Amino acid sequence: MLDKMTPNQRLMIAVVLSILFFVAYTLIFPPEEIESAKNNQTNTQSVETTQTSQSSTGSVATKVEDVVSHEISDDEKMAANDLSTLVTITSDNFIMKLDTLGRIFSKVLLQDKYNDKEDKHAQLVPDAGPKPLFIRFLDQNLNDEASKVPYKTTISEISLKDGSQKVVLTQELPSLRVTKEILFFADGHYDVKISLSEDKKYFVYLGQRPRITEQMMTVSGAMVYTDDEIATIIEDGDAAGRKTFSGVELISAFDQYSATIMYGFAKDTNIIVERDKSDDPVIYFEALQNMSFGGYIGQKEYKTLKNIKPVLTNAIEYGWFTFASKPLFQLLSWLHGIFGNWGWSIVALTLIIRTVLYPLTYKGMVSMQKMKDLSPHIKEIQKKHKGDPQRMNAAVMDTYKKHGANPLGGCLPMVLQIPVFFAIYRVLLNAVELQGAEWAFWIDDLSRMDATFILPILMGASMYYQQKLTPSNFTDPMQEKIFKFLPIIFTFFFLTFPSGLVLYWFVNNLFSIAQQFVVNQQFKNAKEAEIATHKHAEKTDD
Repeated sequence: MLDKMTPNQRLMIAVVLSILFFVAYTLIFPPEEIESAKNNQTNTQSVETTQTSQSSTGSVATKVEDVVSHEISDDEKMAANDLSTLVTITSDNFIMKLDTLGRIFSKVLLQDKYNDKEDKHAQLVPDAGPKPLFIRFLDQNLNDEASKVPYKTTISEISLKDGSQKVVLTQELPSLRVTKEILFFADGHYDVKISLSEDKKYFVYLGQRPRITEQMMTVSGAMVYTDDEIATIIEDGDAAGRKTFSGVELISAFDQYSATIMYGFAKDTNIIVERDKSDDPVIYFEALQNMSFGGYIGQKEYKTLKNIKPVLTNAIEYGWFTFASKPLFQLLSWLHGIFGNWGWSIVALTLIIRTVLYPLTYKGMVSMQKMKDLSPHIKEIQKKHKGDPQRMNAAVMDTYKKHGANPLGGCLPMVLQIPVFFAIYRVLLNAVELQGAEWAFWIDDLSRMDATFILPILMGASMYYQQKLTPSNFTDPMQEKIFKFLPIIFTFFFLTFPSGLVLYWFVNNLFSIAQQFVVNQQFKNAKEAEIATHKHAEKTDD
């Protein structure tokens, strides 16, 4: 069937498939949070006290069946308010609060560039769901006691402006003493030591993900990154059943730019991923009588995570395109170190990508020019063999081969740019570094849409001009009309995209225009030289 299609039809199919792929991907990752109304049996069962004698080294898949009551009790709900604030931690960039149940129940970012959709300071700990550092015991009676007895603290307010500070929380239960020593740091991470006066089986919760910024095509949910360098991502709405992991380097509950992370576990620590009533993932781990680990609540900024612990940079995920997006971000970050401006770094990155793809795109443009020059001859062949499709196709392919033209040569560069586009899209969409980052002129935040719509309009105009320069030999008027509407369609898509991405595509179009100018001029010079040679030969014959 492909042999019977004209080169222009193949080109149009490639363009249409590109748009369909774009739209399909948008539908797969919608901007709205998925709400599940399923009435399936949940895993929130009551805790059986008969399991308290089981060793923490036993089979978690069978022994944890009775522990996962993720719903928050009335006592716990009462604890999540300012009246029950036990410790307040302040720094230049955030305010964090611990409640009387020894949990982190609030962390507010003070920088305006991280504000939420309502332009309020970002709150990283949502009201609903388990909170970071929440402890749940396997013994139901002990668990009931723990939900009613408040922790006591050595200090109620600490400031991190002069360096790290430690707080000690103690919970005195009738039969057990729980101690949490937490060392807080100004960059947002903390070190925890939990100790029990007796060996009781219990679990520590990571907490629910922040719910601040979510745009289309972003992924939100939970991640488990293991020592074999495999990142398992469970998206919101997709959690199903119970999964157990060991050899875990970090666990994360994340949205577009921020995350709640815990790390530094012993290799044999069992990490469990459950689901709540909305089928969103809930992560907790089986803890020992004496347990040490680290935590972080904040923005997924590459340098910050790397300085805390290099493995934490794996908490920055790019979905399907991680293999390409991760090195692209590292290159973009390196360029930022040179230019000191993320906008100009994006321009430089676009230049590098275009340079790498230049040989391929050049061949595609040359092929398009040859196809245009051969168009009259192809039409003669099609007219001559109109009643014999087999001979017509053979003659057309023979003509292409004779003149070194490739019918797919113009489509291939376009198709290959699709994964590059999505890879750089994921980089620019997930890079928290672009929040509040200025470029030039009216662009003062590369992570947000251009409210003036100037940049997407310029992008559409450049795409239209590039289209005018690109050789075409449409035989079907409808195909030509559809092709001419593509700049309008893309402009509409890009209106709400982050300015950084629109900037990339705009600059990419400018480089394509420049390259097309070069190719067109080369063909023009070649034709003039051919005509001059032909005239000279005629004069010589005379």
